[in-house]
Parts: sequence; C-alpha cells; structure tokens
Amino acid sequence: MAKILVFTETHNEHVKTVTLEILAKLSGHSLEVAAIGEISATGVQELAKYGAAKIHKIKGAGLEKYSPEGYANALKDFISKQSYDYVFAGATSLGKDLFPRVAGSFDAGMASEVTNFVMDGDKFAGTRPLFAGKCYAKVEIQGPKPHFITVRPNALGLGTATAGAGAVADVAGNAGAIRAIVKEVVKSASSKVDLTEANIIVSGGRAMKNADNFKILNELADVIGATVGASRAAVDSGYAPHAMQVGQTGKTVSPSLYIACGISGAIQHLAGMRTSKCIVAINTDPDAPIFTKADYGIVGDLFQIVPLLTQEFKALLGK
Repeated sequence: MAKILVFTETHNEHVKTVTLEILAKLSGHSLEVAAIGEISATGVQELAKYGAAKIHKIKGAGLEKYSPEGYANALKDFISKQSYDYVFAGATSLGKDLFPRVAGSFDAGMASEVTNFVMDGDKFAGTRPLFAGKCYAKVEIQGPKPHFITVRPNALGLGTATAGAGAVADVAGNAGAIRAIVKEVVKSASSKVDLTEANIIVSGGRAMKNADNFKILNELADVIGATVGASRAAVDSGYAPHAMQVGQTGKTVSPSLYIACGISGAIQHLAGMRTSKCIVAINTDPDAPIFTKADYGIVGDLFQIVPLLTQEFKALLGK
C-alpha cells in the first residue's frame, strides 16, 4: 500500500471533480489531500467521502493569489517534510503549469495527462495518449520518490470509494522568494466550468457563420448545464475566442457528452475530443468525417436542429 498525496483545487465551495476521480481510483491506499488556501466544509465532506484520511490546508503570506513560484515553493516545503510515494493532481490549467515545476525541484519523475492507471501494490503504471491521441503509451516512473502524476479531468470517472476520516489540519506555507508577482486577476464573465473540466460540451464550427449565432449554442448549453466550445475554423474566422477552441492547437477535453454542431471533423479537432464518452454530430454533409467518430449523427441544418433540441431538453428537464 502506497502513501499518496492528492493536490486539489477548489471551485466555489466544491473541490474539482478530478480530485474525487483520483481519490476513488486510489481507494485502499493511504490517502491525504493538500490544498493551498481554504477548503469549505462542503469540500471537506466531499474529500472525506472519497477516502481522504487527512486534509492539509496550506496557508501563508504570498499564497493569496496563484503564482507558479509561490505555490511550487510552498508545496515543495510541505512535501519535503513528509514521506509520500506519489503526488497526484488534475491536469488542469493550473496543474499543467505547477506540477512540472514541483517535480523538477525534487529532480523526480513525472507522468503527465494520464487517462487511466493501475496501482500494483506501490507500483504505478499509467496510460497516456501520444501523437494527438493516435496511440497510447504505458508509462512508469523511475528514480527517487515521490513520483508526480497529473490526470486528465473526466478520464477516470467517479468510481466508488471507501470513506476516510477527513481530519483537517492547517499548515504554515512558505512561498519563498517570488520574482514574478500577480498584480491583478480578471475573472471571465462566464460562470461555466472550464472546457477541460466540463462534463457536457456543445461546440460550433465554421457553419455557425458568425459570432452572434453562437447564442443558440449558449441557449442549449444553459438548459443542459454544458460549456460551449468551438473548432479552430470557427476561432480563425473570428466567431469565438481562442479560449473556446477544442482541438490539437486548442484544449483537449474528455466530457461525458460532446455535441458537435456544424463541425466537419478534421483530424486536428478530433485529436482534442476523441476521448469523449458519447459524441453527437449535427452536420448537413452526410459524408463529414465527424460521423465516423460519432455515436449519434443527425444530418440536417444545425439552425433548425439545435433549437429543437433545446425545446425538447427544456420539456424533458422541466425548465
């Protein structure tokens, strides 16, 4: 049995779902959770439910806002005083930025963006996509411990887990010398979950014709609790910002449901969403490549189909 630390982020009062996915997958091991800053009572309950025996809240001067240096210094200082075999985190925007720095500070090995893994005793073996998802590699980590792993959100699913004690402790964090200072954080006007962590995504392509037409996708997304994305063609045409782009040069997503509206299905786009659990494609071209990957296909005009879907979902969900 391995001793494992899972680093978590919070969103509103809840911890990121990827943290719970990791904890459930690691059920049976000695599990602790660390966060920089406060965790709500709701978050603590969620972590304990999924197996966290101890929950460490790292606080200190210089840690009020995220900075790669400050967070990395504080995490290194905390981890150095423990004897963890592995340290896990979600492959979120913050996780991708922070964890290579922390692993490097320990001169330790790291497996990034794994989509599945097994623990044989205290030995880790993970699976991660390569070459834009065209193949998968089995990865193991060598060298001194702790070993570091980031897991792609929504890849594991929420399994069952044995509840842990959930004992909470405040830890004095040391941010060290921070050379790059965050002076201001401007939050997005949207309150929707980030694309990489969304469970349902509705994406539009060049067939949306203009930015204003994305409002029909937003209306559908509001009804079903989805986040709106876009293809590179739509972004390059100025219909949507790059932050919404799904694909090889955008964001890689793994939602439970991906609805592609007016997207032909170029290989660059498929590379970013091919691991979706269920793919629904809407396109006027019956020979569009997206249909070869879709679980369900609708040949028709998205401007007629999407409003109909919105109405049907409203009736089904009572909204």
